[in-house]
Amino acid sequence: MAILQGHGDARELLFHAPFRASLLRGDADLAQAFALRRAAFRADRGGPDRFDAVSRHLIIEDPASGVPLGTCRLRPIADGSTLQETYCAEYYDLDPLLGRRGAVIEVGRLCVAPSGAAADILRVVWAALARIVERERAGLLIGCASFAGTDPDRHRAAFDLLGRHHLGPDEIRPQGSARSIRFATDAPVAARQGLAALPPLLRSYLAMGGWVGGHAVIDDAMDTIHVFTALDVAAIPKTRRRALLSLADMMARVDAAAPHA
Repeated sequence: MAILQGHGDARELLFHAPFRASLLRGDADLAQAFALRRAAFRADRGGPDRFDAVSRHLIIEDPASGVPLGTCRLRPIADGSTLQETYCAEYYDLDPLLGRRGAVIEVGRLCVAPSGAAADILRVVWAALARIVERERAGLLIGCASFAGTDPDRHRAAFDLLGRHHLGPDEIRPQGSARSIRFATDAPVAARQGLAALPPLLRSYLAMGGWVGGHAVIDDAMDTIHVFTALDVAAIPKTRRRALLSLADMMARVDAAAPHA
């Protein structure tokens, strides 16, 4: 059953305990999502944009306090024209993906509240995404992963690692279509230093079999440098996928047994 279409209830509860995960339509009250985005992306850069209204929004909350702990927006890509209207298409040439079969979901503005539990919250976000991917029968997730600031030299170790070991297949790899930096594919790599320099979100993508485009794009408006990311669902290690779906199932079972406020 598709759950990312623009109809139905404004909020759909995926599970309630120990964290509450909900999907909200773009016309719902997204104040919590925007507040968390402002904290993650700087107050003047995390607010709404034109892509929010055409997306569904995943919110992870503390069920006792209602405090938002994680969020991202999801946009199902129905066809080539929709692909060219995505956030990613503003910065990358997505033509290589046009011939790909199967459903695509763009994941954007993914962030978690900074805390000691950030890694656990990110795992819950991925568990919810795994359940959504299964229900949507999606074959590919696309998005952008951000590095803080606009100085590429600050992130050279990470970029060298990406260029040497994590580029996507030539035939489907998008190229930067805006102000971009091409990754070197033959630079010496200090693997430990490069891995440590990766943002946690990008590390989690790569750990599940994700890949990146051939460029990093400087985004002055967001004060970041971002890279195109893609995750072929079929490439996710079976043990990792089972673990995420089991986590989602466990939380759904706890939810069914627990009284809701």
